[in-house]
Amino acid sequence: MLIHDQIRARRRTLGLTQAAMKTRIGMGQQQYQRIEAGGNANLYTLKLMADGLNAELMLIPRNRVQAVLDLLNGTAATPSPEDIEPLENPWQDLLGDLYEESNT
Repeated sequence: MLIHDQIRARRRTLGLTQAAMKTRIGMGQQQYQRIEAGGNANLYTLKLMADGLNAELMLIPRNRVQAVLDLLNGTAATPSPEDIEPLENPWQDLLGDLYEESNT
């Protein structure tokens, strides 16, 4: 589901109109409509919209998306303690060389 579809679905779930979002987040209704229809928005605007929808923006690594979806859908398997390896820095495998350069 694309982000503008998620925004629209969340707004409808909360029973809010696009006009109500104008007041809730201080954004013009036309600008809000454009974004919900698939227009581009910058990160600040997306954060503003998420706050108005009582939601959070998240960046999920692609290789972990299915695990997050399973968790949200209640279908995630509970790992046994011996299956869990502690991560010293969970971002190290995502940032790779960038992380190593900053620590040298």
